[in-house]
Amino acid sequence: MSDLLAPAPPEMLISPTTGAPVSNLAGTVATASGVPSENTGEYDSAASTLERQIAMATRRAARFTTFAEIDNVGPEAIAQLQDDVVHLANAYIHDPLVLIMGDIIDTQETVFQLLEGSQKPTFARDLYMLAGVVSGMIAKASHDLGRTHEAMTHARTLYVCAENADHQGLRAWARGLQSLIAYWAGRPVQAVRYARSGIDTAHNLRGSVGAWLPALEARAWAAMSHDQEAIAALNAASDSRTAHEPDDLDSIGGILGFPAAKQHYYAAGAYVHLNGSQDQAETAALASLSMYENGNPQDRSFSDEAGARAELALARVHGGELEGAREALAPLLALAPDRRIGGIVASAERVHQALGAKHHVRAERVKGMRPTGVKRLGVRAGFAGRAG
Repeated sequence: MSDLLAPAPPEMLISPTTGAPVSNLAGTVATASGVPSENTGEYDSAASTLERQIAMATRRAARFTTFAEIDNVGPEAIAQLQDDVVHLANAYIHDPLVLIMGDIIDTQETVFQLLEGSQKPTFARDLYMLAGVVSGMIAKASHDLGRTHEAMTHARTLYVCAENADHQGLRAWARGLQSLIAYWAGRPVQAVRYARSGIDTAHNLRGSVGAWLPALEARAWAAMSHDQEAIAALNAASDSRTAHEPDDLDSIGGILGFPAAKQHYYAAGAYVHLNGSQDQAETAALASLSMYENGNPQDRSFSDEAGARAELALARVHGGELEGAREALAPLLALAPDRRIGGIVASAERVHQALGAKHHVRAERVKGMRPTGVKRLGVRAGFAGRAG
């Protein structure tokens, strides 16, 4: 900037009278008394050039200042975006991904464009909050499609937006989503680390995210056969549920909520890995399914219900109840192809692997269940992601 506003070097100035560079002419400075000396025309030309440069810079600064003072978004636009985000967050849990993905991406682009413009600080926080929620939905969608790298990238974008919005709950939700992605990617140690980070962030929150984080931690500990740590985390999730008070994330609902039915599904997912806990796993899975079936239809999540059925089937396989496992899997195998997201396929494949254990290989009923049922689900699905 100092170079831009400084007098132009003489070699860049051209005399309007002679056409020669000013540096080749005689002196062009004024006398100490302020009376110009000879060749004053060249001096006047240089001064005029500088004045024009300053005038141009001043006009540009004025335009910038005017633009910076104009808001590109108002309260009505924010309200509309909030309605759109709430609608998408709730549609995510019961609509096929192919029907809503375009709207989610369009909404993210709209919010990003507004953030690249100018708005008051209050509106900026609202926009960062909305950008974070939409980015979280895209992270979950990437996860459902088996795109772990992309899922983590969008989850980091979610966390950055939460930081800019200075929203404690959204930061905690971002860590939970990262824990979820890591768990289904087969990285339970990383899943525990993200869950613990989220728990530290949400230490004084009463919303359902406070129960989601220890429930995530419990599943990850259980996957590593750390029974005591898993049980302690399940107890922490129960304590958080007891103290639950709905917050702004719960008011959005859908993918941002963690209802009691989903908490029982997560408990089943932990117990099913713990030795001698198959009965607890079955009880938790049945409680989850009952709550979903008898609760508010708008709160039903087809993927979480399918996950609960898979955990129920897995618990029954471990307990030798093969006919009960078949019964639990039947609704999952009957899902329409556009609802067979990767998480459902992954859950069914775990049951398939359990059925392949040595003590089940010769069972006649297993021969009918494995190749024509569970395994075929993955072939038809066309997805390779993970569950919730």
